[in-house]
Amino acid sequence: MPPSPDSSSFPAYWVTPRHLAGDDGLLADQVGSHLAAAGWTSLTLVRGRREPDESDDARQVLRSTVLYVAPDALSWAQWVLADEPILLGDQPVAWTVSARATPESLPQWSAYFSAGTPHEAVTDFLFALEDRPDPAHGYAGPQAVLDALAGAGWVRDVDTPAVMSDPRMAASMAFTTLPAEGIQDGDPLVLDPEGEAAGWQAWCEPRMGAGLLWAAMFSASTPHDLVAAFASSLASPAPVLRHTLPGSSAGQLTVKPTA
Repeated sequence: MPPSPDSSSFPAYWVTPRHLAGDDGLLADQVGSHLAAAGWTSLTLVRGRREPDESDDARQVLRSTVLYVAPDALSWAQWVLADEPILLGDQPVAWTVSARATPESLPQWSAYFSAGTPHEAVTDFLFALEDRPDPAHGYAGPQAVLDALAGAGWVRDVDTPAVMSDPRMAASMAFTTLPAEGIQDGDPLVLDPEGEAAGWQAWCEPRMGAGLLWAAMFSASTPHDLVAAFASSLASPAPVLRHTLPGSSAGQLTVKPTA
């Protein structure tokens, strides 16, 4: 895992809204700590290069990731930021989460969270996953996500009903056609370039044209109730604790010292 920033010397703040608060540089630690506490097994995957006359200690590490596997082996999460980057917009993916129907089957769905995603929303997604008896399949429809956002005051796009945004129009979630490449899913339509499989995408751009603060994507077969758990957490009015604040959100956050 990457070294965590030493935040002990920084003042702490309660911050709202959550979707503009960033990850405090702790996305790896906070999600990893939750998985470890929930009993997921962790494996460090190191890939490197060693010359024939060099010792193992001299090996040059090229890529290093951390894989967490659920106790039932049906779900797994991987910190991939140090690996070859997968980009969501202009943001690199930091965590991927997948699930399957049996320990021998291929992934049924995958979710992708970039750096900067509020770690509370990723953790709540994992809580919802762990509470499901069947992590691979879902039976709720997209309306579950729309209802979660509407309940928190997000508004629906007049021209595109499957898109909802926060009142400041800084963050959005959309049920839309997914990219043709880089998404793992058990739905054959995802592998068909003409199938145009739809799934959820979420992103935050605090200032127009200034780039994304974070992005998330859920493959076509991701259960909508899990996406709704992410959406509900993302749009929650409850303040979150932060030591560092994203510069792109300056002027748009309500910040209160903890003491």
